[in-house]
Amino acid sequence: MSLLDGKIALVLGVANQRSIAWGITKALAAEGARVILTYQNERLRENVQELARTLDAPTYECDVSVDEAIARLMQQVKDEHGALHVLVHSVAFAPKEALEGRYVDTGREAFRTALDVSCYSLVALAHSAEPLMAASGGGSILTMTYYGSEKVMPGYNVMGVAKAALEASVRYLAYELGPSGIRVNAISAGPLNTLAARGVSGFTEMRRFHAERAPLRRNIEVDEVAKTAAFLSSPSASGITGEVVYVDAGYHIMGL
Repeated sequence: MSLLDGKIALVLGVANQRSIAWGITKALAAEGARVILTYQNERLRENVQELARTLDAPTYECDVSVDEAIARLMQQVKDEHGALHVLVHSVAFAPKEALEGRYVDTGREAFRTALDVSCYSLVALAHSAEPLMAASGGGSILTMTYYGSEKVMPGYNVMGVAKAALEASVRYLAYELGPSGIRVNAISAGPLNTLAARGVSGFTEMRRFHAERAPLRRNIEVDEVAKTAAFLSSPSASGITGEVVYVDAGYHIMGL
């Protein structure tokens, strides 16, 4: 029997076949989950639907910066699938100018946008998903973070601040949703060569340094993050909540 047989899993954040969210989607499906994907807008719809067809997965539009869109998404999941056991939040965004230059020069609107999309969207999704997940017997909410939340990664700038807020939100949500049988965790992945990561100034150098310093002397693969996500989403991780789980070849343990 697979880890997620009979489970309904909603994944937000698939952009293309190199997305962490897409790797996670495939891992969830391989473990028996019925996956559901979202796309932000019409511009991204075709890419997501092309990938979704390979897994026979339904797709729905959802802009996580719009409360009404989140409420509509959860109603669609409830009406058409009747349950929700897994929610994967792999969504982050900051304006390009906020990932260049100095953090101290971050504009107010860029800061607001980064925190809204990268952090508050998890809170909004959890709020809307809680009744359906609780009625489904509980489940798992999972989000993606990065070590730049704890230590300065030059160029990561406002996104590091947003990820720090995201990790704090994981702990508060885990506490509040626990009585409903809902676990909330984060995966802190090492630098992966995704579309979003390439927007970070100095990303190539960041990956080189990571591979040199990590105990395993290499960078990680999306598949390693995806398998961890499948485990954390499954009943096998029933006692784990409020955690940040590192999948970074051990980089975070190093002092030098």
